[in-house]
Amino acid sequence: MVMANPTLLLQSIFILFLLPCLSSSCPKYQKQALLQFKSSILAIDSSFDGLDSWNSSSSNCCLWDKVTCSSPSNSNSTSTSSVVIALHLSYLYALHMSSSLLAPLFFIRSLRVLDLSWNLINGQIPALGLGNLSNLVHLDLSWNYINSQISALEFGNLSNLVHLDLSKNFIYGQIPLQLFQLKYLRYLDLGSNELQGGLSPKVGYLQDLRMLNMSSNRLSGELPEEIGNLTKLRQLSLSSNKFSNGIPSSILHLKELEELDLGNNSLSMEIPSDIGNLSNLSYLSLRKNKLTGGVPASMQKLNKLNSLNLEENLLTGEIPFWLFDFKDLQSLLLGGNNLTWNNSMKVVPKCRLLGLSLRSCGLQGDIPEWISTQTNLSHLDLSMNHLHGPYPQWLAEFHFLSFLFLSHNKLSGSLPTALFRYSQLFILALSHNNFSGELPKNIGDAKSLFILILDGNNFSGPIPQSVSQISNLQLLDLSRNRLSGNIFPVFDPQGILWYADFSFNQFSGEVPTTFPLNIRTLALEGNKFSGALPLNLKKLRNLERLELQDNNISGELPNSLLEISHLRVLNLRNNSLQGSIPKTLSNLQNLRILDLSSNNLTGEIPIEFVNHLTGMIEAPPNATSQTLSSGVVIAFSSKFFSTEFVVNELIVNWKKSKQGLSSHNINMYFLLDLSNNQLSNEIPASLGALKALKMLNLSYNKLSGKIPARLSDLQNVEGLDLSHNKLSGPIPTAFTKLQQLTTLDVSNNKLTGRIPVGGQMNTVVDPNFFANNSGLCGFQIHVSCPEDLPPAPKLQDHYNKDEPWILQEAVGIGYPVGFLLTIGIIFLAGYFNPSSPSNSRRRHRHHPHRLIRQRI
Repeated sequence: MVMANPTLLLQSIFILFLLPCLSSSCPKYQKQALLQFKSSILAIDSSFDGLDSWNSSSSNCCLWDKVTCSSPSNSNSTSTSSVVIALHLSYLYALHMSSSLLAPLFFIRSLRVLDLSWNLINGQIPALGLGNLSNLVHLDLSWNYINSQISALEFGNLSNLVHLDLSKNFIYGQIPLQLFQLKYLRYLDLGSNELQGGLSPKVGYLQDLRMLNMSSNRLSGELPEEIGNLTKLRQLSLSSNKFSNGIPSSILHLKELEELDLGNNSLSMEIPSDIGNLSNLSYLSLRKNKLTGGVPASMQKLNKLNSLNLEENLLTGEIPFWLFDFKDLQSLLLGGNNLTWNNSMKVVPKCRLLGLSLRSCGLQGDIPEWISTQTNLSHLDLSMNHLHGPYPQWLAEFHFLSFLFLSHNKLSGSLPTALFRYSQLFILALSHNNFSGELPKNIGDAKSLFILILDGNNFSGPIPQSVSQISNLQLLDLSRNRLSGNIFPVFDPQGILWYADFSFNQFSGEVPTTFPLNIRTLALEGNKFSGALPLNLKKLRNLERLELQDNNISGELPNSLLEISHLRVLNLRNNSLQGSIPKTLSNLQNLRILDLSSNNLTGEIPIEFVNHLTGMIEAPPNATSQTLSSGVVIAFSSKFFSTEFVVNELIVNWKKSKQGLSSHNINMYFLLDLSNNQLSNEIPASLGALKALKMLNLSYNKLSGKIPARLSDLQNVEGLDLSHNKLSGPIPTAFTKLQQLTTLDVSNNKLTGRIPVGGQMNTVVDPNFFANNSGLCGFQIHVSCPEDLPPAPKLQDHYNKDEPWILQEAVGIGYPVGFLLTIGIIFLAGYFNPSSPSNSRRRHRHHPHRLIRQRI
């Protein structure tokens, strides 16, 4: 018997096992599609190295990274080859990745899983798109910049989808009804997009859903009752939309629900009284709505409750103390309601809280002692109460405290140094209390501080130099205290501090410039700074908001200001500046608010100064929804707490009074104030080009000439003050075109003529706004114009040349004839007088002319 060669036997076995593997390589067209996808990325980003294993020399794309293929036995095809069924392409880190690059992938119709999340893909989904991938079960396009209309995603062809994640994009439009036909869907995330319209009742068709997220969109209308059909839901988030009316009672059918977030909508009416029947709830957020009534007693049954957020509603009644009996409760946020705290009751919490908010809940006296047992607290908000007394030493030793809000109370005394020993402190807000003394010198030990807000107290002395050592500090507010000194901390030029407010203190010396180069807002108003504006102010080139009003700054406006090209707000009101307005100031093309009022500026308003202020020429179409980076609303939120902080208002002279412009909408305002100076010559007609202006104030100067008719081009102006100048001539009739005008003051000038009538001019009827212009007339000041007076009665002109000649001749003859007739009558009257005694009669006969003289 011949023995088999062992080597040949092993080789044969190896070949038998290898043959199926060799035959199961991916189809050539799929390999080419993947290579085309990679080459398209390399064409725009040559440094891309995220798909190194994808190359033409490798015959089998099933062996490439991020690619999964089916086994031949599981393939739907009769072929023995494998096909690509999954692409896990998240975090590719390619630059400038356009959605058009995805087109080759849509030819791989065998795909069941496609994950393209976290790639910052921009643009629209190509026309030859997702509709081709009818076998898809899992699709994840989250965390990109896709801006397609949602109907373009062709859901009708994706009937096998189980998992769909389109969150964190810019997808817009109304949710198509096709989406609600995807009966296998278990996971649907459309959060953080720009979807509009209502939520269709057909959402109830998705009865296999476990997770539904449509938060942070623009959805509106009522929540449909059919949402109660989703009985398998475990997570439901519809927060940060515009839903209104009440919470549907059908939501109580969702017995499997573990997380419910309906916060930040416009929901009204009361919280469903039986909400405690959702016994599996661990997370409940109804914050920032318009809910009324009290905290439902049925909530006592929510034994698994881990987080409860009812902040910013209209809830009333007493805070129930049974809320502190939940052993698993970690976050309790009740602030911003009309709830009240029973200060006489003693609390013994059974929970170990990480977050607690009792803001504006009527707490009185010292900071409650029971809070000292909550040593794990990370977030504590007791602001806007009636707390008094010192800062507790036990609170200063909370090692894990990261967010502390005690603003708007009556707390007093100095701050303990222990407060700044721990690196966990992230936000410290103690504004508007009665704290006093010097700031602790070790304040710089709080290395993690991101926001430090100590305004509105009685702190005194210098600013500790160590504050400049807080490397993470981005927002610093020490305004409205009694701080003093002329030496400021020297911050790291490369630091990240972008907002600093030292206004309304007693600082002196030159204007400080020792701030990070990246600073955006610098507020130094209401101090005692003096001298000229420092030339090295120009190094702060990223400044957007510079407030130096109400100081003693002198000298001329330096040309170096123009190098701060990002300036949007420049306020130098009420100083001692001299000289003329530099023509180069017009290079600040981003200026929206410029206030140079109440100085000693002279000369004329330069035409060049006006022509290039492009920031005031045209308001952006979405100005009402934008904010300056220097006026942002800072918000923090997590699963366990949320908080919001708004930076200080900008104080300006607005419509005859000082007003604060909120940081919420500071981008809506465009203002130019040159009042209370000694500016002369005529008002440049080119001011009319600043069409974005809402307020123009040139009052209390020495301006002369006529009011330019081009000012009627200020189509957005609400307030126009030209009072106390030497202006002459009429008020332009074109002012009737100023449709936004509510205040017009031209008093104390030399104006003449009729005050224009029509449009908004008919609403400007305060006589004081036109006073001391002797030549003005109109109904606004109750002075009739000459042309409006009725004609005076005229004497008949007998010598009018228009009368017939015969009448003139008759009058000419009538006068002498009438005279002779009168003489004759008188003579005859004397001749026929009754007889007198004879001697008398004889005398009359001898002297007839005497008789005539006597009668005459």
